[in-house]
Amino acid sequence: MQDVVLALLVKGPSHGYDLRGRLCAALGPLGETLNAGQVYVTLTRLEKVGLVVRDREDASARGPRRKVYALTGAGRERVAGWLAEPAGPRADVAEFHLKLVAAAESGMAEPLALVEARRRELRRSLAEAQHTLLAHGTDTEAGLLLEGIALRLQADLHWLEACGRAWSARAPYGKDGGNG
Repeated sequence: MQDVVLALLVKGPSHGYDLRGRLCAALGPLGETLNAGQVYVTLTRLEKVGLVVRDREDASARGPRRKVYALTGAGRERVAGWLAEPAGPRADVAEFHLKLVAAAESGMAEPLALVEARRRELRRSLAEAQHTLLAHGTDTEAGLLLEGIALRLQADLHWLEACGRAWSARAPYGKDGGNG
């Protein structure tokens, strides 16, 4: 969550309510489960470690003043590092989706490059799982587990194909906040 919030601040300062709205929009129905306080707790933690600063407070005629947060240089470096690191073998689909959204919104990475890197990781893992499965067969408990892992990897690869098609159809990243 911290890295996504940081990436959403790359284009400019924002307040927690706006950040939560952007996260909810990116997650669709899954965003409805996002606790409103989670964004504010995350911002407070990021401020304590120097990755964001409280920029100002905006007055609102409809409610309390809102704290506006801005990214620090260290925060920007962390976003760049996060976008450059591989997703890892157990990456959650929603987590990777948020990374794609954050990459497009921040303009610091190209979503299609992230999709392709993830695709390479999964193909390598699938090849390993299939090789091991051939050695063990599916008639053992270990074989059944390996078959499940291989099927999960195949499903993730299929989803990445859909991601590639969707992100290919969008406007160039960084030009319009990735909202093409």
